[in-house]
Amino acid sequence: MMRRRALAFFLSVPIVAAGAAVWITDATSSSGGTPKADPSGAGGPVPPTTAAAETPESPSGPLHADARGLVPIPVEALGGPGRPWTPARDTRVRAATEAARPVAEVVAAELRAATGLPLPVVVDARSRAGTDISLVPDPDPAGRPDGDEAYELVVAEHGATIRAGAPAGLYRGAQTLRQLVPAKPPFELRPAVVRDAPRYPYRGIMIDLARHFYPPAEMRRLIDHLAAYKFNHLHLHLTDDQGWRIAIEGRPRLTGIGAATQVGGGPGGFWTADDYRAVTDYAGERFITVVPEIDIPGHTNAAIVAYPELAHDGKPHVPYTGTQVGFSSLRIDGEATYTFLDEVLGRLAELTPGPYLHIGGDETHTLEPAQYRAFMARAQPLVAKHGKQTMAWHQLASGDPAPGAILEYWGASKQDAAKVVAAARAGHKVVMAPADHAYLDMKYSGGERLGVTWAGTVDVRKSYDWEPSTHLPGMPADAVLGVEGALWGETIRSVADAEYLLFPRIASVAEAAWSPPERRDWADFRTRAAAHEARWDAQGIKYAHKLK
Repeated sequence: MMRRRALAFFLSVPIVAAGAAVWITDATSSSGGTPKADPSGAGGPVPPTTAAAETPESPSGPLHADARGLVPIPVEALGGPGRPWTPARDTRVRAATEAARPVAEVVAAELRAATGLPLPVVVDARSRAGTDISLVPDPDPAGRPDGDEAYELVVAEHGATIRAGAPAGLYRGAQTLRQLVPAKPPFELRPAVVRDAPRYPYRGIMIDLARHFYPPAEMRRLIDHLAAYKFNHLHLHLTDDQGWRIAIEGRPRLTGIGAATQVGGGPGGFWTADDYRAVTDYAGERFITVVPEIDIPGHTNAAIVAYPELAHDGKPHVPYTGTQVGFSSLRIDGEATYTFLDEVLGRLAELTPGPYLHIGGDETHTLEPAQYRAFMARAQPLVAKHGKQTMAWHQLASGDPAPGAILEYWGASKQDAAKVVAAARAGHKVVMAPADHAYLDMKYSGGERLGVTWAGTVDVRKSYDWEPSTHLPGMPADAVLGVEGALWGETIRSVADAEYLLFPRIASVAEAAWSPPERRDWADFRTRAAAHEARWDAQGIKYAHKLK
């Protein structure tokens, strides 16, 4: 889905033949007032109606104090003299081309919620001075960082303009604009220029639906939080001992029996195929790729209760509502297991537009190493058979990871770490999610009402003060695909509980994943992130600790 959107976007880039441009992004170029060709193809120039609005003199000084609350910190952010601009009831969200309209619709909805302004969406090649928030596809970087998520945002007295070479960049730039808009009226924006692009291509948050269930509406609220902090992957832990949360055609007992429990004995629940598609579509509109996880061969009690022939130990299993791990496993030497996996992974692949299927692979305490390797030798090809790329927790490094398999490191023994480093040196990419920094279900200091402490406590500073490229000594820096924060659900019973543990640490993970390391500084981050507390209050988020 993401690739198709990007292709459609770039197909609208100007094609020049016989001296005639047949597409236009705007009335003026990003570097001056030179007219571009008439979009009608007639050959005449378009009068530069509002060149000042599109190409204001670039600010060159430090950001004003009221515009310093940017998280994650961008590559470059400058302020300067000049009159502020205040969006008003006649302000439009302008897509400079039809290709930018879908992004403009989402951005307008987000800004309406934040400001209460009407903000109609228009498709117009020309800006209207003083009224427009403009989204301008611009394949020529003109000093802007490269990449699909790179953007330039200019705020001047004539309005705000976001330029990017791809739809994702326009959307990321709009999230920066949202942070520049004050949390309450007057919505005055001071002059600023932000040029930005992410450090890592994979920036994720893992949400555990298996221990406690989230309805789709609650997941959409969490997706909104991810989008606001420029995450681009949502890892959904869909199955575990306590519950199976996704309907699989032809396997009705997975949801009829396996989904009926959760930690503490609640009612559980599951998503239908339509629910799952709706969530992936909602995420995709915000340029977030869903990574579904079916945790195998361990963490499978819910599946075994539904289909007893899958049990490795051959014993009857009953629904489990506790929090212990490592006691369950699929049968390694039974063909029924691989028929089951072929059906489950195939159906999930059909439903998932993104490139990855996560197959878990951790905490298989009932299996011998040879059994684990034998299982992964059968399971990984099934992922490839259905056109997806394998992701797994770092224990896959002990199971002969298939070419292209991505490991997710959460931290365990030194022996595990050494195997991950060896796999990285052999060419495997690694997503860094160390539990003692990025597991957001850890308590902050030990006294909170929610969370666990098996990896210690993780206060906001500890969640911020770590470096992904050097966290595992000896691992090549270019092996790091990205960063993920994990929110396991043992103590979480509602979206409000999830927010209590996510905030403010979601901002820490966002900055580790997005920002250049030389731009990161704890004292500066603490000040910038504290500026977001008014927004969190306005959204009804009950976060655990204040930064002010």
